[in-house]
Amino acid sequence: MLFKNICMIDPSFEVIENVTVGVKGDTIGYVGPWDGLPDKRGWGEVIDGDMKLLIPGLYNSHGHTPMTLLRGYGENLSLHDWLAMKIFPFEDKLTPDDVYFATLLGIAEMLRFGTVSVTDMYMLCDSMARAVLDSGFKCNLSRAITGGDEVPYYKSDKYQDVEALAGKYHLSGNGRLRIDMSLHAEYTSTPAIAKAVADHCLSLGLNAHVHVSETRFEHEECKTRHEGRTPARYLADAGIFESPATAAHCVWVEDDDLDILASKGVTLAANPVSNLKLASGVCPVHKAMAKGVNIGLGTDSAASNNNLNLFEEMKLHAILHKATTGDPTLITPAQSLACATINGARAQGRKDCGSVSPGFKADLVIVDLSSPNMSPCHNALNNLVYSATGGEVILTMVDGKVLYRDGAWPTIDMDLVLRQVESSRRRILRELASH
Repeated sequence: MLFKNICMIDPSFEVIENVTVGVKGDTIGYVGPWDGLPDKRGWGEVIDGDMKLLIPGLYNSHGHTPMTLLRGYGENLSLHDWLAMKIFPFEDKLTPDDVYFATLLGIAEMLRFGTVSVTDMYMLCDSMARAVLDSGFKCNLSRAITGGDEVPYYKSDKYQDVEALAGKYHLSGNGRLRIDMSLHAEYTSTPAIAKAVADHCLSLGLNAHVHVSETRFEHEECKTRHEGRTPARYLADAGIFESPATAAHCVWVEDDDLDILASKGVTLAANPVSNLKLASGVCPVHKAMAKGVNIGLGTDSAASNNNLNLFEEMKLHAILHKATTGDPTLITPAQSLACATINGARAQGRKDCGSVSPGFKADLVIVDLSSPNMSPCHNALNNLVYSATGGEVILTMVDGKVLYRDGAWPTIDMDLVLRQVESSRRRILRELASH
């Protein structure tokens, strides 16, 4: 496929006009002027770039994709009550088929809004892996590990689940699906479990994924339980950050915590919409950036967000910290887009993704610049972050394959998915009402 004479965001986050980008197989094969293309044959379909913007695919750095089934189900509650009263009882009723179709629904939503990959933490991961592979999407997938010391970790079903998941799926789909390891959080596990998970992760050579300091209560209770150690310090001491790791939320991290994240090369996955909706607070992203921490952007789940639209996260990420600090120079559109693209790809261990560059994977998104809210266009990057809603996405490509285009998903039977998700929703609500 050739994108001819299109406006694009280059690897330096500069806006370049009238560029031609060629895709061969799953890779970007050419970036340059139309006249400089030595052979204009054999590229397949040619797309006219007039009034279109080409950007790298977006990376969702923290999600729980099957929770699309809980969208709008529990509202106006504190995090603790939301989990205990609504989320956990509903999740207890989930079947593998529920999770498969709910994952497909979330993938379709993300593709609709230009997202090509998600770093995900959940359960019933075999069903999620099948949905990822069937759809053509990318994912770093982990089974959330919780619980106490009733059974030693290496004799538990959790250990067996991780072994089976990694053995069956890691780097499958030509590398599209990567298996991570996830300690859900400090407060949902024990020191023995945390240490065992850290050791297991390191032995398998996987990435780690963990919730960190999402609420003030979580942060302070950890210090009470662990001799003044914060969640970040506790997790570092357990060895979780010895593997390439993503720390989600980090709303209440302290300056020393940010030093730990920076020194260990941990990615901080900020989730501004979810954190505001649940009244968790505001992650000090500007401080983390100043210390050199890699920042990704996540939606969290559709149950707490309530959508999986990274365009909303990019805009809020770019304006929220201006308000909290009184500094209008924080954060630039280029920095916000970097968090949603190249930074997220790096966090997932995908060194050849996240940029429109020759030799990189062809994870590309076309944005329609003719939408009224995108006109006039003094600067396409500014409009992308501050004006776009995500509805302007007209094509999403993953590894050179078009997975969303003009309202259609070639690899997903949306009618079937919507019917199955509604059937699951009704069944679960009936089961909850019968208790």
